[in-house]
Amino acid sequence: MTANNSPSNSKMRRQPQQARSQERVNYILSAAEELFIEMGYEQTTTRAIASRAKVPVGSLYQFFPDKESILKALAVRYFQQEYQLFAQLHTKEAETLPVAAYVDRVIDAFDHFMNSHPGYRAVYEQLLNLMTYSAIEAMDNYEYRIVDELAAFFAKLNPKLEAEKCQAIALVVVKVVSDLLWLATSQTPAKRQLLLAETKILMLGYLNNYLGNQVGD
Repeated sequence: MTANNSPSNSKMRRQPQQARSQERVNYILSAAEELFIEMGYEQTTTRAIASRAKVPVGSLYQFFPDKESILKALAVRYFQQEYQLFAQLHTKEAETLPVAAYVDRVIDAFDHFMNSHPGYRAVYEQLLNLMTYSAIEAMDNYEYRIVDELAAFFAKLNPKLEAEKCQAIALVVVKVVSDLLWLATSQTPAKRQLLLAETKILMLGYLNNYLGNQVGD
């Protein structure tokens, strides 16, 4: 995962080298996302995407060989944004937070991210439906980078924890929280809030076993 917005892991036909080309790619991705939400992935065509993006269809094919590559580029763009959010939440200041405040902050931030991007569920649902090798690889690479960095964060909070233990704790946190937040996105607002509250209780009890009452104690 990189800190920029270039979908470099999406198997694009060619990478945009100039700002104008990158802008055109962003138009294509945003247009595709809108159409995937409005019409669904199966009903959306590359010609419709080009028309919505106001670019010639030939320009679209310069960057993307097919509709699936556009979908994967959208997923990578979300991966990058989620990684940036993760980095913003795991600063030196975060090491001083009480565990309860840390749990609230992280879960609320990722819940807000998922629900403030209308295309998030449309993109990931279709990616899960495809589940090609490259799609699985992109998702795994993103997830395990988060796990590695979360494990390093936990090691700072409790230096007594062995590295392997930190990895295991981080993996549990990432898997459980991501699955529950994903489930929450499909619920009614009231049920979503209930699931968020239960997720926080679950994570607080789990992390208190290893981090104590104060992050950084």
